[in-house]
Amino acid sequence: MDNEAAGAGPVEERYKLDLDSLYRWMKLHVEDFGGALTAQQFGIGQSNPTYLLEAGGRRYVLRRKPPGVLLPSAHAVDREYRIIRALEHSGVPVPRAHALCADDSVIGTMFFVMEYVEGRQYPDTKMPGASAAERAAAYDAINAAAARLHRVDYKALGLGDYGKPGNFFARQLDRFTRQYRAAEIEKIDAMDRLIEALPRCIPADEETAIFHGDFKMDNMIFHPTEPRVLAVLDWELSTLGDPRADFAYTMMIWRLTPEDYRLGIAGLDRQGIGIPGEAEYLESYCRRTGRNKIEHWDFFIVFNLFRLASILQGIMVRAIKGNASSAMAAEYGGRARAIAEIGWRELEKIGRG
Repeated sequence: MDNEAAGAGPVEERYKLDLDSLYRWMKLHVEDFGGALTAQQFGIGQSNPTYLLEAGGRRYVLRRKPPGVLLPSAHAVDREYRIIRALEHSGVPVPRAHALCADDSVIGTMFFVMEYVEGRQYPDTKMPGASAAERAAAYDAINAAAARLHRVDYKALGLGDYGKPGNFFARQLDRFTRQYRAAEIEKIDAMDRLIEALPRCIPADEETAIFHGDFKMDNMIFHPTEPRVLAVLDWELSTLGDPRADFAYTMMIWRLTPEDYRLGIAGLDRQGIGIPGEAEYLESYCRRTGRNKIEHWDFFIVFNLFRLASILQGIMVRAIKGNASSAMAAEYGGRARAIAEIGWRELEKIGRG
């Protein structure tokens, strides 16, 4: 796969790397590293700038915090590194994590280096050019990967302290409310209503598993020829939390049209193009995780629409300040209002608004 096919191109000026400094660090910390070092930047990755490195006939991926003033608790590349390292032999598909650098003097911000996994990526959930059978198989592979993640014994992997025990939804709502308020540049009535209403809707029962936080198709690398997930990427938002909500994040695209959100699949002829229906897809996950059904499913969906709106608002603010890592950041951020309004309508449907 050439670099263009891999989605890598020239490094933006604001994200330039000191390759001499990086080379010296990698020589000390990355096994069998050597050869002339080059870097290109991936066009994906809204939050943490991501690079394709090449040296000595090998490829690596570098993830770093962006420069500039950052929102509290965002861009946690050290947490990404820790969980990828912990999951390496768990059966959950992740890249091999080589090393973490917390010394800002090397390239200007904290970063880590992991292996480059060659395979297919689908930035569009509609998978243009794929057959109905290929879409069905890819969606099933995502479902299987989610079930595998949520069944992992996180304590056995040394991740018992990876998140705080209990009150997951209260803490998440507080976190994303604070994050939204920190990025608020105009009043969004639907967000204000969700902030007020959602704490009253939290289910009494909570479950705990590894919570990816951004488990979606474009954060995965698929096998070059088989319908199998080789690597789940972008663990920045991961913690310990309720797996039902984590899977609902994967499935909220069934409630969003492509016009609402670029990954949305609502309104499509899903059966005709091989994408399963919402009930069918949820049933497959329940079967794989040993459940009969999931209570409070609509709450989990609305919770994630609220999270998404907060995240999109943060992306828009980074675009305005000039430190977002994608040219599409302003467009994504501008959708925060629409997503919040959809979330509020969904909450009203279940009589909780």
